[in-house]
This record gives sequence, C-alpha cells and structure tokens, in this order.
Amino acid sequence: MSTKATILFVDDEERILRSLKMLFLGKYNIKTTTDANEALEILKNEKVHVVISDQRMPIMMGVDFLRQASQIAPHAMRLLLTGYSDLAAIVGSVNEGEIYRYVNKPWKADELKTLVAEAADIAIRLLDKPIEIPEKKVKKNPQELFGVLVLDSDTTIHHTVKKICVNNSAAVYCSSNIEHAFQILSEKEIAVMISEIVIDGQDVSAAIKTLKQYNPNILTIVLTSFQDTKSLIELINQGQIYRFLPKPAHDGLLGKSLQAALQRYQLLCNAPQLLMRHKVEQSAQPVTNTISDKVMNYLKKIRDRNTSLFNFTS
Repeated sequence: MSTKATILFVDDEERILRSLKMLFLGKYNIKTTTDANEALEILKNEKVHVVISDQRMPIMMGVDFLRQASQIAPHAMRLLLTGYSDLAAIVGSVNEGEIYRYVNKPWKADELKTLVAEAADIAIRLLDKPIEIPEKKVKKNPQELFGVLVLDSDTTIHHTVKKICVNNSAAVYCSSNIEHAFQILSEKEIAVMISEIVIDGQDVSAAIKTLKQYNPNILTIVLTSFQDTKSLIELINQGQIYRFLPKPAHDGLLGKSLQAALQRYQLLCNAPQLLMRHKVEQSAQPVTNTISDKVMNYLKKIRDRNTSLFNFTS
C-alpha cells in the first residue's frame, strides 16, 4: 500500500491501547483514545481507514459508538474487539454498527495483524479512489424485479414477507427446505435472503456462510429464535450477514431491514467495488463438508452466473 492507513483504537483500558499501539506502530498512523466521544470528534476531523472499538466502555458502549461512527465515516472499516460475547453486542454490531469483523479478546497477534492489514487495504482502495456510481437501473418489467427469498419452515413468515413486499417492488420466493431454496437461488436474481438458522432440526448456517463465498452480492437477513453466540459470531465473520432479527418477527422492523437491504443491493449492482467490504473470513474447517452435493451444484451455478455480473478489479 502506497498510502499509510490511519487506524483508530477505542478502549477504556490504557494498557490495551498501549499493547495495540506497540503491535501496529510504524506500519500505520495510529490514533488511540479511551473516550468514545473524543473518537467521534477524530472521525469528524480526520480521514480514518479502520476503526477498532471495545464493547464495554463506561462513557459509551462500543455498539453505540460504532453506530455513530458508521454515520460520520461510512467508508471506514469497523471492527468490534471485545472479551464479552453477549447477544446484545452481537446483534447491535450487525444491525447498528455494520461491522466487518467481530474479534474476541484475547486476540492472537498474527491473526489481528492480518485482519487489520486486510481491512486497511480495502478502506484505502475505496476511500482514496472515488467510486463513480451510475444512475440507478430501473427494472420496468415485473418479471425482472429483484427477488427476495424466504427460507423458513414457518409459513407464517412467508405470508409476512409477501405482505411487506407488496409495495417494495420485489418478487418473493418462499421455500421450506434448503435444497429447494438453493435451486431458486441458482435460477433467479435474488437480492435478499431471509433465513432461519435451524430448519426442521437442520442447522443451515454452513450453507449461509458458503453462499456468501459463492455469491458475495447477496444480502442475508437472519430471522431466528436461535441464540448461540458462537454461531452468530461466525455468521458475522464468515457469512457477513446484513441483519440479525429475533423471532417472533416484528413487521415494522423486518420491513425496514428489508428495504435497507434492497437499497444496498442496488448500490452493489451499480458499484461492485463495494463488494470488497463484504469479504468473508475463511473457516478453519471447510463448511462444504456439511452441505449436500445437490446444494453444492446449485452454488456452482450461482457463482458462474454472477461472475460476469459482479466482476470488478480486485
């Protein structure tokens, strides 16, 4: 990288900030603060490429800080670095902070270095090269509408999404099993997938994560009552889920999340360079081992169909 990235660390413990500064000093311009309000002022006045925040801080919780940071510096890459895997922080980091990665303390130095270098590289390429976004392509034929896929065995969710999408200019496809859902994905242009994590006792999180590798432009809203924090963190890092919503579904919140996802998909269509922000972490264990051959064949069709549509210089 010809440009030296600026990294902002926010943590209420001075010793943590000293450790982080020593780890990255020399390679980056390092900013540190124990005060989230001061961090927001830094973001207002300086170009920051990567923001890394703790979660439990006395002045302001990390999720609240990252939500404001995303509004002030939307192109900065955001990471949540915390020793606490509480559900509220996980959900907030996705829905409000739209973070790139969720990192547990204590961190592994080499892994953190690699992750920060990756995030800094993406931010530099997006921040320092103006992205020209052409006028939105208007789909006039109803058969060409962006698709919304609902993967859930609960048919009431199917009806809810159809009702929400009446005025959303989106075609809704519903499935109660994973193989049928991936068949739809291989045949239709699906912008957003709304998915349960466990369907009829089957954990489909591996398929969600693999789908993001084969089809990075798709935006996934996880709608579930499942509350295993480890699995949810993996869905953030390895699946780049767009939103996490708890069941029972709240129509207003689901509708708002779906509208935001459709708008983001349109942006990705017009500026595919932004797909770099959705790069997923590679799993230590291949998730494809838990996916059926039929689903894998559908995934390959999805990848081949989208290669030319979303191809960009990396």
